[in-house]
Amino acid sequence: MRLLFAAVLLCTTSPLAAQIVTPDRPVTDPKSLTSPVNPEARTVPLEDIGNSRSVGSTTWSADGKHVYLSTNLTGRYNIWRTEADGSWPLQMTQSDDAQGGLAASRDGKWLYYTQDNGGDEYYDIYRVPTGGGAVERVTNTPDISERWLVPGPSNGMMALSVKKKSEAQSNIAVMDTQGNVKTLTGETDPQFEWSPRLWADDGKTLYANRDKIDSTSTEIWRIDVGSGKSTPVLAKANTIYRVQDLSADGQWLAVTTDAEIGRPRAGLYNLATKKWKWLKAIPWDQQAVRFTLDGKSLIVESSNDLRTTLLRYDLATGTETPMNLPAGLNFTTGNDTRSPDGRSLLVVHMGANVAGELNRYDLADNSVRPLTQLSVASLRPEVLAKSEMVTYKSFDGTLISALVTMPANLKRDGSNPAIVLPHGGPTGKTEDYFDDIAAALASRGYIIIAPNFRGSTGYGKAFQTANYDDLGGGDLRDTVAAKTFLVESGYVDPKRVGIFGGSYGGFMTLMAVGKTPDEFAAGVQWFGIINWRTMYRDMDEVLKAYLRSLMGTPEENPAGYDRASPLTYIQNAKAPLLTIQGENDIRVPRGQAQEVNDILKAKGNIVETVYYPAEGHGFRKKENQLDSLRRTVEWFDKYLKAK
Repeated sequence: MRLLFAAVLLCTTSPLAAQIVTPDRPVTDPKSLTSPVNPEARTVPLEDIGNSRSVGSTTWSADGKHVYLSTNLTGRYNIWRTEADGSWPLQMTQSDDAQGGLAASRDGKWLYYTQDNGGDEYYDIYRVPTGGGAVERVTNTPDISERWLVPGPSNGMMALSVKKKSEAQSNIAVMDTQGNVKTLTGETDPQFEWSPRLWADDGKTLYANRDKIDSTSTEIWRIDVGSGKSTPVLAKANTIYRVQDLSADGQWLAVTTDAEIGRPRAGLYNLATKKWKWLKAIPWDQQAVRFTLDGKSLIVESSNDLRTTLLRYDLATGTETPMNLPAGLNFTTGNDTRSPDGRSLLVVHMGANVAGELNRYDLADNSVRPLTQLSVASLRPEVLAKSEMVTYKSFDGTLISALVTMPANLKRDGSNPAIVLPHGGPTGKTEDYFDDIAAALASRGYIIIAPNFRGSTGYGKAFQTANYDDLGGGDLRDTVAAKTFLVESGYVDPKRVGIFGGSYGGFMTLMAVGKTPDEFAAGVQWFGIINWRTMYRDMDEVLKAYLRSLMGTPEENPAGYDRASPLTYIQNAKAPLLTIQGENDIRVPRGQAQEVNDILKAKGNIVETVYYPAEGHGFRKKENQLDSLRRTVEWFDKYLKAK
């Protein structure tokens, strides 16, 4: 999850006033929100939600007989193996540290994976025999992070991305079976990071993406593995060209690009003729995934605002056929979602009331076979609150999409509590995924609204860049407008609304309680930013590069740093505030939480701060996931529920 994003900015204090154009959609009448009657609705035990397992990284075995996945069945994200037709998983590795980034060698001998140290996000590469056995540490480089493994076609070679701790930029490298790493690219600009995507020409060529760190552009490059010579294939300023796949005949690249229409769409680029084939344009984001191995179709992920589906694009006829998946959030998973025989895809489906499970999608008959059943029995969809997509107008008329999770059996009497959930990023996006915090709160009678405020992805570049040099300005007003929308529904008591978020959502929480102290009655923030100056001093180099592109250095733009820091407004805070922080967080260092705690305690506010050792930007250990969930719910129950 990216924390910062943007281009070099002018130091300006002018608020945004003009409506930002986004995809046209009807405005929702708040009165149309309805709490359903559901006799099966229950308060779900926090232990059940906190101990529900989830799927991380996945990959097929080389022969297609097994699927490997990272999951926290034991309370730690370790690696398990299941039969390709579904079975109780068999544990492959054990570690207190989270394991992911799975990649199976083409010869079928090894499963490679990445693991950091207590959430510090500096990854080394490990491997375990595919039949089970002793784990081998392949790299041991505490000052270099190695990740994004892509198996080569032969000789056990792996492509990967490498980043030095002393630098912001990353580069492409290859690794042999002995763990010898050879760096191919020589990026010197701290604004760019490279990631490998696919091999070609029997292992002689790599295709890679070169991303600008502010998310405004991506370039496609071809790299000669032998010499390291890099050649741009598609590159243009302020434009995204992201390679996803190469057709079997080597003629067509599957590309996701925002060229021409200003938002991501799927297209096919002919390497010889330099001509394009386009799918039908839609109002929302779309991305290419992979060609089917029979060479007949392109798999595409297509958005409908807060939900996504998958479709097949027939290369011969141009016909687009939706795949047989339920409404919600549907996406492929793994560095190659396709089974080695080309018949199946690894697909995850989830929704606000559907915990994510790994599925095998059969391309021949469009059937879906569950590969995991990780959820606790009490988390049945019939019990949990469903989601609803809504649209409201913000202060300047800009349309804001949001996801509302409405508990069952509420009275429309203006007495109910609610929580506003700003997402992280802010170049992220709320989608219809399963959120354990939202599910726990909704099952306890809290109405939840999660807005996609300006700065979010999915609504065009103008919207995505609308909060540049205005962090905590227009985006905060969009977030406060989400509260107003709920109050106007007739269900919500305006004096019983809280705010919760992590990362940039934590920053928004701190901004909200300081800058709009009468709007929210309680706040919970996880690893949020209080002071951009100390953030710049203490953060990892890649985040410093983000922040420099956002608003320069503190010396270049002191007024901008002060204006965007909750520190400037926190003396006005009234709401009780809970802060939760990982000790090893390199994105938002521990000192940010300490500053919040010290300031609010000194002024006599109700404040509590919790630190988790050996955790980074997000909590991976089950006991900390459960503890943070319990503390968050209990905090809101204490300060928002009627006495």
